[in-house]
Amino acid sequence: MGQSRGACDGPAPVRVTAIASLTPLEELETDPFLVDSRTQHAMCARWAAEHGYVIARELLLGGLRFDHSALWDDVRPGVDVFVAPSRRVLARALSSVEEFTAECARRGVRVETVGRAEPSYDAQMKARVHRRLSMPTAGYDGR
Repeated sequence: MGQSRGACDGPAPVRVTAIASLTPLEELETDPFLVDSRTQHAMCARWAAEHGYVIARELLLGGLRFDHSALWDDVRPGVDVFVAPSRRVLARALSSVEEFTAECARRGVRVETVGRAEPSYDAQMKARVHRRLSMPTAGYDGR
């Protein structure tokens, strides 16, 4: 049983789970946005901040089933929101967007998309993404 909140505490903050797609580096040339999970999460963070919400979790998923426990651990109806940059990202991150959205509705959890245009990637941006993803253990942070 959860803790009760006092009358002065106000409503619980809306917690956001940001979903990004786990897409192989080999797809960088053909679809850099789906590979660039950092930018996907940044878009979700901006969306959350604009709505006064708090990012509680960042998930990096590739074809995950809608009922996998990693999605639902500690998710509270009416308090939590799943957000992804676009339906296209959700389609790559989850095995079925339709089953996932139906499960969210059944559990009383909102699903949102940022709804902004994806960035255009030039050669320099692709190179930064490539370096960041190909050298994570070397301490390179992508800047």
